[in-house]
Amino acid sequence: MKKLQLSFIALLSFLNVVQGQNSGVPPVIAEKDLTAYLFVYFIGNKVEEEAVNYAVSTDGYHYYALNNNKPIIDSKTISSTGGVRDPHILRGEDGKTFYMVLTDMTSSKGWDSNRAMILLKSTDLINWKSSVVNIQKAFSGNENLKRVWAPQTIYDEKAGKYMIYFSMQHGSDPDKIYYAYANKDFTALESEPKLLFVPKSKGACIDGDIIQKDGVYHLFYKTESETAGIKTATTTNLTSGNWIENDNYLQQTKDKVEGSSIFKLNNSDEYILMYDVYSKGKYQFTKTKDLENFKVIDQDVSMDFNPRHGTILPITRSELTRITNKWGTPAKLSKINHNPVLEGYYADPEILYSNKTKKYYIYPTSDGFDSWSGYYFKTFSSDNLVDWKDEGIILDLKKDVPWGNRNAWAPCIVEKKIKGKYKYFYYFTAAQKVGVAVSDNPTGPFKDSGKAIVGKRPEGIHDGQEIDPDVFTDPKTGKSYLYWGNMYMGVAELNADMVSLKPGTQKIIAVNPSFREGTYVIYRNGKYYFFWSEDDTRSPKYKVRYGISDSPTGPLEIPENNIVIQGKPEEGIYATGHNSVLQIPNKDEWYITYHRFSYPTGIKMGQAGGFHREVCIDKLEFNADGTIKQVVPTHAGIEALKK
Repeated sequence: MKKLQLSFIALLSFLNVVQGQNSGVPPVIAEKDLTAYLFVYFIGNKVEEEAVNYAVSTDGYHYYALNNNKPIIDSKTISSTGGVRDPHILRGEDGKTFYMVLTDMTSSKGWDSNRAMILLKSTDLINWKSSVVNIQKAFSGNENLKRVWAPQTIYDEKAGKYMIYFSMQHGSDPDKIYYAYANKDFTALESEPKLLFVPKSKGACIDGDIIQKDGVYHLFYKTESETAGIKTATTTNLTSGNWIENDNYLQQTKDKVEGSSIFKLNNSDEYILMYDVYSKGKYQFTKTKDLENFKVIDQDVSMDFNPRHGTILPITRSELTRITNKWGTPAKLSKINHNPVLEGYYADPEILYSNKTKKYYIYPTSDGFDSWSGYYFKTFSSDNLVDWKDEGIILDLKKDVPWGNRNAWAPCIVEKKIKGKYKYFYYFTAAQKVGVAVSDNPTGPFKDSGKAIVGKRPEGIHDGQEIDPDVFTDPKTGKSYLYWGNMYMGVAELNADMVSLKPGTQKIIAVNPSFREGTYVIYRNGKYYFFWSEDDTRSPKYKVRYGISDSPTGPLEIPENNIVIQGKPEEGIYATGHNSVLQIPNKDEWYITYHRFSYPTGIKMGQAGGFHREVCIDKLEFNADGTIKQVVPTHAGIEALKK
């Protein structure tokens, strides 16, 4: 836990929700957590085919339909015509709200039959609230309106609102692209549509799709009344009307195309532009880095369905799990990695099994803040060590801890049964001091004891920090001990109240020069195992070592090969450190919880990788002689525990 400067973080430029890297706070969605893709589409011109369908992919190239390629929403319940087309989906600025817009239309009634669009809003990708916006009825002056096609949504940063843009045709005029801002509830338009874009040729244009890259908005659209095809125009101000047009056609086929859509590949500087080759009943995929030059990659792409005009949204593992739990996991979908176990930036994980709730909990440092400047603690719960629920903030230093309102680091917790009731004692670092808070439940609320339990360096110690607490209850004696320290390993016995130290019990445990921080103690087969982290958390070589003792206060015997876990550079795994250990109740089955540089972005951040970390779990095993087998860190993680 050292101070340093925040370096640039390469995150998705097209997702405005991936923000915070310049302000020193964590983004609401970190790029590293976007590990899959959701394809939203419709399948044909029959009324039963004009509906919203889902497909998923884990690599952006191979897609598999969900729900047996049947609709995930009943069109009749959301539309005024009985059918919907051209679904476009957007992740909102808060990272957890999704917006979908649709053409309210059935082609069986004619291509000039629709006057409306549909607005939908969801927080889980499963349940959607919908509204119909009929332009002709909502706004005067549209008596000769013939059609409203292919709406899409983008967040206009300048306006601070969600802009919906779409094409309309009035009378014998060509189709033009209009826009209007959605209201706060995303149920209607704030005002009548205005022109967004008309090509210099004055010809018809439809199927607009906008993406932002490096501060420039790129509009992909289809020309209609001149040579039909896909073109682009750019601007730095969405509503200025100042567009620079590119005269080149972008489709890489002579067949008729429409419904272009572009998305950025996860953790990559490459984009995929896809479009509906509707005369052939298929899609074409192309790849680009500059949004100007495109290479066909059809040979790399597969789908077990035939989509029409849709969009692709990068999603997280938990979002993928949620929708596949609802509509089934395709048999050929690639297996999902379970590391990191938490989405977002977190570090210094403490893991607990609660006898009260029969659940597992992780208590981490909230990471991603510039120079470890986080100020609150959260907890996460799980039934199986794989699927974790965010239980929210359990302690906010600025609100709850008057003696230390900054640098919320490296917590630990113990469950104690006192007078027949479970109590939870939560030890934490605040302002480079160790405090303790108490609760009746593992998810809080926790109440601070009112002062630091460790507030100054032990006598004789001239370097380091009073951080990284660990609490351990000796199964032999029932006594509880608090460990702490950076550059030294301090220990003291806790009083029965668990919020104060027993006088005269404080000591320094001798280790060796490899000790930096992060003490953790377990008991197995009559032996006490002491874990600690070596090197600096900013270093790719940060790792965990261990020693063995016959006492919870040392001295330590250090095995010749005492590395517990270290990075695996060939797999992009670095800085595996600051661990805790979980024993499955009543079993000789152990797991190590640790943090590492966020994959794959952390190693590219320089020293800022040291405060953009992620939490992982792997199996911990022992040799027959009681020594620890070196853990190989994995992306796969562990399998879910059976209930």
